[in-house]
Amino acid sequence: MPLKISLRINDTQTTADIPDERLLVDFLRDDLGLTGTHIGCDTSQCGACTIHLNGKAVKSCTILAAQADGQDIRTIEGLAENNKLHPMQAAFREHHGLQCGFCTPGMIMSSLDLLARNANPSEADVRSWLKGNFCRCTGYQNIVAAVLACAAELRQDGHHSRQS
Repeated sequence: MPLKISLRINDTQTTADIPDERLLVDFLRDDLGLTGTHIGCDTSQCGACTIHLNGKAVKSCTILAAQADGQDIRTIEGLAENNKLHPMQAAFREHHGLQCGFCTPGMIMSSLDLLARNANPSEADVRSWLKGNFCRCTGYQNIVAAVLACAAELRQDGHHSRQS
């Protein structure tokens, strides 16, 4: 029997009828067309499906869409403002923190959660935080450099990472 859910996604209120077993990642991708949230492993191991739920990074393949009812979600599509990349997106581009790009949305969303908790992370902090996000193309060095550069920029500008 379908369930009616209502949630805020990337600053837009959304209401939908969904099957009760629908995963949040499938709802975002298939029902709403937010395909920046990737499905990598279906076991919550890779982090490609990472989004922000009420401001915290979560793997959307582990959550039923019904559990998100009444919640606030931000996906990678909701980071840029006025056609300007979020500083973390710009840092990934500038520091070549991506290759094929499949893991990039999850890496960015996880990294923003780290910066919301720790505005001045060390390289070891970044590497430890991103252990739940796999990249099969890079050696992580450029990803770490991008996160550290974004953290420095946000501290210099006196801004906190916008994650929710």
